[in-house]
Amino acid sequence: MKRPWLLPLVPLWAAGAAWKNRGFDRGSAKVERLELPVISVGSLSAGGAGKTPFVIALGEALRRGGIGFDVLSRGYGRTVDAHAAKRVVGTGSAEEFGDEPMMMVRRLGRRVYVAAERAAAGRMAEREHRAQRESGPWVHLLDDGFQHRQLARAVDIVLLTQADVQDALLPAGDLREPLKSLCRADVVVLRKDEAAALRPVVERVVASAKKKPLVWEMERGFHFVEGTPASSPLAFCGIARPDAFLESLRLSGVEPASFVALKDHQRYDDGVMQRLAETAERVKANGFVTTAKDAVKLSPAMRATLQRVGPIAVADIEVTICDEARFIPELMKLL
Repeated sequence: MKRPWLLPLVPLWAAGAAWKNRGFDRGSAKVERLELPVISVGSLSAGGAGKTPFVIALGEALRRGGIGFDVLSRGYGRTVDAHAAKRVVGTGSAEEFGDEPMMMVRRLGRRVYVAAERAAAGRMAEREHRAQRESGPWVHLLDDGFQHRQLARAVDIVLLTQADVQDALLPAGDLREPLKSLCRADVVVLRKDEAAALRPVVERVVASAKKKPLVWEMERGFHFVEGTPASSPLAFCGIARPDAFLESLRLSGVEPASFVALKDHQRYDDGVMQRLAETAERVKANGFVTTAKDAVKLSPAMRATLQRVGPIAVADIEVTICDEARFIPELMKLL
């Protein structure tokens, strides 16, 4: 629990979340529908569950299965036309499209759309889909969509981690919704190394649900996608669970000279780069290591500031869907 001093405010958050969900459960809240089916990937937590790596893994699995797709995202952290619906350009910037959409378009090479109102992104996607006259099955992947119930979906995939089970609701913890919200899920995905402990938790939570979700597993790998870590680098990141990044570094044999944890979706500028460079020099680091989510926000000038101290290595999380050949047909049955 990150902010235990805010526990007295948790009942207010819980009441607000429950009120919002009742509107959708009863059909009184407005819901927009797209022409093509939507597969939502989300979690109970505000961040750190691995939603974006899973969307990338799911997209790659769909492509191998001959199923067309695009991705709809909010584009969190945008500072240029932050609410407008846009198609993400791989050569663009995180300021215009958001860090996670930039990662997805570069990794997947497929169309990614951003909009504060995800339905607007979906309508743009469908106009382009019709214009391209693409044939065969096609779906929209909705990134971080579990709480965005304003857009109807055919399937709700929810990632659940051990950290979620042990966490508290906002604002004391990072949970947007309580565990009982898993009753809305069609698919619950667990990390393979946590599955034995979490399967009984899921079964207990959904015992009274009208529909029982499919429970699946995924594996997470940690690898360097750019450069090789220096012998004593300064590690930095702006992600929801920075401690997990530090632990992964150490498990991979990298012991940082120091570690700087910035806020999730941190905006980088020359001032931040200068402070990182000065910190590295102070702790006698001989390079830097960061995440792919952070690296996508570093301009050539920012990189040059850091590289005056030492090389930059970039690490990423790669998700593998267990028994993928069986998962995709099971998923398509739910549409």
